Amino acid sequence: MVDTGKQYRIAFVLAIFTIVYNVLEGLISTYLGFEDESLALFGFGADSFIEVISGLGIAHMIVRIQRRPNSNRDNFERTALKITGFAFYALVMALVATSIYNMYTGHKPLTTFWGVVISIISILVMWALVMGKRSVGKKLDSAPILADANCTLVCVYMSIILLISSGIYELWGIGYIDSLGTLGLAYFAFNEGKECFEKANSDKYCGCE
Repeated sequence: MVDTGKQYRIAFVLAIFTIVYNVLEGLISTYLGFEDESLALFGFGADSFIEVISGLGIAHMIVRIQRRPNSNRDNFERTALKITGFAFYALVMALVATSIYNMYTGHKPLTTFWGVVISIISILVMWALVMGKRSVGKKLDSAPILADANCTLVCVYMSIILLISSGIYELWGIGYIDSLGTLGLAYFAFNEGKECFEKANSDKYCGCE
């Protein structure tokens, strides 16, 4: 017999942890990205701040479905999704424009060492969150929580892109690889923004596929 109250508490704790982690990751990544002149790391940090907005909507969603399991998204969740979507699109435009400029001017980061370190930590943390959310989602048979787990998996993919681009630059010093990594992040950010608007305008819980 599944203790649904306990599982919902675990889901809520995971949501709050995701928010707190993204705040810390955003602060550290944007600071180090600015100091090291690494656009990929800075963009990764900016994405983390946007994930905080999304995380607030997820935490609210968990409380709602615990109280009213068959209810649809409310205005708070839809507003959070729209704000998140606009933020992702703004980030994409900024990252793409700056990437093209950096490649045109031949700009190179001072170092991408911290990009390697942060991406490895993020992969480990986010993968643990994916497993935790999937476990809770399966026990509760909750499509919304399982969808959130899949969206967290996108953060793993973005961390891998940061790791690859930062690692290649650190090993071989290929200047434009930081900008290419940034464009990879922009691709995922665009897809996340698109899905935010799709979710805001429907009651479906797609899984960031």
